[in-house]
Amino acid sequence: MTRDAFAEWPVRFGRPGALVLERLARARADHGSVGPEDLDRIAREAGWPVAAVTGTASFYADFAGGRRGRRHVRVCEGTSCFATTRGRHAERLEAALGVRRGECAADGSVSLQGVYCLGFCYASPAAMDGTTPRVGPVLGEPAPEIPYRNAARRAVLGAGLTGEEEAWRVWPRVLADGSPERVLAEVAGAGLRGRGGAAFPAADKWSAGARGPAPRYVVANGDEGDPGSFADRRLLMERDPHRVLEGLALTALAVDARKGFVLVRSEYPAAVERMRAAVDEAREAGHLGADAHGSGFDFDVRVVEGAGSYVAGEETALLRALQGLRGGVRPRPPYPTERGVAGRPTVVNNVETLAAVPWIVRHGGAAYAELGAPGEGGTKLVCLSERFRRPGVYEVEFGASLRFVVEELGEGLRDGHTLRALQVGGPLGGFLGPRELDLPLRTEALAGAGVALGHGSLVAVDTGVPPDALLRHTWTFAASESCGACVPCRVGTRRGLELAERIGGAAEDVDGVLAEQDRLAEVMAVGSLCAFGRDVPGAVRSLVRVYHDELTGGGA
Repeated sequence: MTRDAFAEWPVRFGRPGALVLERLARARADHGSVGPEDLDRIAREAGWPVAAVTGTASFYADFAGGRRGRRHVRVCEGTSCFATTRGRHAERLEAALGVRRGECAADGSVSLQGVYCLGFCYASPAAMDGTTPRVGPVLGEPAPEIPYRNAARRAVLGAGLTGEEEAWRVWPRVLADGSPERVLAEVAGAGLRGRGGAAFPAADKWSAGARGPAPRYVVANGDEGDPGSFADRRLLMERDPHRVLEGLALTALAVDARKGFVLVRSEYPAAVERMRAAVDEAREAGHLGADAHGSGFDFDVRVVEGAGSYVAGEETALLRALQGLRGGVRPRPPYPTERGVAGRPTVVNNVETLAAVPWIVRHGGAAYAELGAPGEGGTKLVCLSERFRRPGVYEVEFGASLRFVVEELGEGLRDGHTLRALQVGGPLGGFLGPRELDLPLRTEALAGAGVALGHGSLVAVDTGVPPDALLRHTWTFAASESCGACVPCRVGTRRGLELAERIGGAAEDVDGVLAEQDRLAEVMAVGSLCAFGRDVPGAVRSLVRVYHDELTGGGA
């Protein structure tokens, strides 16, 4: 296995790098950019080589970009914003501000940065003016509250939002009982799978982590970076953060971990603030800290803000980010449950996964398994984009049909638009045509149709969106967000974008270009290091399948 000297530095020399991202962010805030003197100072403070700190600063978009102005605007270039404006929103904002993406005005008054994504897909197009979210043309109105509706027999993830259950009701009782085995048993009986996209059984991951030597760590992955997804951010982390923390605490008890982390994307400043406030409140209430509720169990949590990287949502890259390193993907094995934070066993769960744990422990795994479909029980949060008549987050049971979600819950498309494609599970999930909506919301059924459920986002693409532009948009995202750790993905995404840019010319051999693209996709699918590079080909192939006739000139 290839050794990473910088990744081993905190383990070998006892010099943790958790504060490196914060120090870099502070330097950027103070000076508008991160300069050589900042890198030298931070390296001395952290006891790290300057090269390691420089590598981190050059990797993340928040530090590697140009100088930031006194007013910094981030414009969303995610799929929902693209579909709403046909990709023109960023250009309009450039014209309005008088500055191009990635640049700062000469007088330092304003800078503009393109990002994927801000998480306001239910009201796109969106931009972040400083820390104030704006939606609509140019810098329009303040973002509205996210709509949430429960369409399951029982609200699990939204139990706090509906007022049915308060957070921190399960934790004190479990501590009093002194039964971490019960927590693991109920989660195993529920059949809870990871909600971040991999759908790995949560109990199996916890058991693997618990077998490793102490100290152990637990991590809440709040890096909900899939354009089209917004349930983790505003629904859970902003509006019910204590439920997430309680789920993390129960996980820690089950695996006997005494320290937890929550990583939140920097594109979600309100979520960062709310999670940090919730940690403070939980400490004051005695839920966190030394000897929680007099049980003898010590557990505390630290919230870490990301720095602008989609791939840092992958668990091995996320753990590197937590330690102040470049967010590149690490080969597996060893898995994080064997070697994670500081080289110790670490259990990483998505925010939505953790939010289900308190309900499961309170009501029992069997009650959770009764919801949903045989073999895939429980509920899922699905996100409907702005093109729907009723956009927002819906809690549905596994097994519900996409047609039910799209036509009954979402009530179809707004303003007379006609659905041409449905992007499922974000940029790496894939596309379905309008005739494929009878598929059930089940991981295996969707995989059989060539798409992945992912975070559960559903982005509607209407007939007015040019398919060649949508293909370029997909490859642009892939090329922009590849971490560059492996050649098939680093080179393949850029070559894919070059091929996509050739489609649309009158004299172009589109069939030949698509054939070359398919060969490239095969190399990426087989040779890429992580799911990012392996999943881009499936997303592209599904798009070509849905739009084949339009792309090749055969008509709709």
